[in-house]
Amino acid sequence: MTSAQQASDDIRFMGRAIELATARMGQTWPNPAVGCVIVKDGEIVAEAATAPGGRPHAEEQAVPAAGDKAAGAVAYVTMEPCGARSSGRTSCSNFLMDAGVSRVVVAAVDPSPFASGRGVERLKKAGLDVETGLLSEQAKVLYEGYLHRLETGRPMVRISEDGQGFDARFAASPKADLTTELKRLGEAGYTRVWVGAGELADALQEQGLLTQ
Repeated sequence: MTSAQQASDDIRFMGRAIELATARMGQTWPNPAVGCVIVKDGEIVAEAATAPGGRPHAEEQAVPAAGDKAAGAVAYVTMEPCGARSSGRTSCSNFLMDAGVSRVVVAAVDPSPFASGRGVERLKKAGLDVETGLLSEQAKVLYEGYLHRLETGRPMVRISEDGQGFDARFAASPKADLTTELKRLGEAGYTRVWVGAGELADALQEQGLLTQ
C-alpha cells in the first residue's frame, strides 16, 4: 500500500470513528463519547462507541467483537485509550495490547488523570505503532465539554433549541448562584448542558458562564 493510500484510509476510518462517537453525544456522561474502529487488511472487522451511561468503553466492546481478527489490525480511536480505570478494571490500552493490535491511530489525547499520555505511552512501550492528532479538529466537538469540565469544574453551557447532543438541560433561577449550580453539575459528571434563550441565558452571558 502506498503512503498516499494509507493516509486516505486513515482519514476514512477515523471519520467513521468520529461518526460513531457523534451519534452517542449526550448519552454517555460522565464519560465522553468515544468511537473505535478496528481494521484488518483494509476492511472494518469491528466498530463500537461508548455505551449509554458511559460504560462499556468503545475499545472494550470493539476488541472482543473483532475476535482473532484484532491481531495485527489497526485501531482508530477518537480519544486516547485510557491507561488506567477509576474502577480498577482492565484499561482500554490493555485491551488493545492483549488483542495483538499492531497500530493505533488517535484523534485527541485525553488530559484526564486516567490517560494524560499514559495510554499512548503504554501502547508504545508494548511495541505498538501509535499516531495522534488525526482529524483532531473534527473530533474537537466531541470533547470540548469534557475538557471544559476538567479545566473549570463546570460543564459547558450553550443556548440550544432542542438540546440534541447535550447531557441535560440547565434549569435554574436567573437569580441563583449560577457558578455554584454549574459546579454541582460538573461534580455529577455532566459535560455539556443547554439552556433556552431567555433570562437565564442572559444571566449566564452577563456572568461569563455561557460558552461561546
